[in-house]
Amino acid sequence: METIVRDSGFAGWLRDFEQEAEGRDAMGDPDWERGARLEPPVIRSLQRFQVGEDGDGAFLAGKAGRAGDPEYAAAVRLFIAEEQNHARMLGLLLKAAGAPTIEGHWSDAIFVRARRLMGLQLELMVLMIAEVIAIAYYRTLHEGTADPLTAEVAGRLLADEHRHVPFHCRRIGDGLAALPRPLRAAAIRLWRAAVAAGAVVIITDHGRALRRLGKTRIRFVRDVLAEAATAAARIRER
Repeated sequence: METIVRDSGFAGWLRDFEQEAEGRDAMGDPDWERGARLEPPVIRSLQRFQVGEDGDGAFLAGKAGRAGDPEYAAAVRLFIAEEQNHARMLGLLLKAAGAPTIEGHWSDAIFVRARRLMGLQLELMVLMIAEVIAIAYYRTLHEGTADPLTAEVAGRLLADEHRHVPFHCRRIGDGLAALPRPLRAAAIRLWRAAVAAGAVVIITDHGRALRRLGKTRIRFVRDVLAEAATAAARIRER
């Protein structure tokens, strides 16, 4: 399950990441000097998400490098760079709001340790839980905030996450293709159950912020489950 044949079709994804990097450099950063006005629950929520986006990605890059497809490995390195840029932008947004970043959070520590113990396939499936939740979260932030700078940052991050999920779905689908159909279906069902559990953690930890952004806990969970259903369909279709 960990080995991919060469010329596996990731050249297009690599070009996509390269073009996005060029476009990001040409666009430049938002105007941080205009500042941001955020309520305390939203600040605390963003601090926790900023920790989750941070990290050097060395374990994932190493596993991707050993998978046997240099184009896929290069695309993963650019994906990691985009995630690190997310952490940077959230840190600067917090600074614009007069708030610090935090050193860590228990939920991220557990998530990262679990991923590092897994092979590439399982790590990607765990990573995809966070990616799917991030789409629902950044959409909520983008649509629910009244602050222009926050809306701009959330919009940029949301656009990236919409690209990340299909990228990972493609690789996960390739890995699951070696399994018999019943096992493949069971793996996807278990993954969707894990996404639901992750959404429950988020509404428990970020519920007050979600309410400030106009999203009930139940609606947020429904949004996450809808994104998970779309991702599961992509995995099955490869």
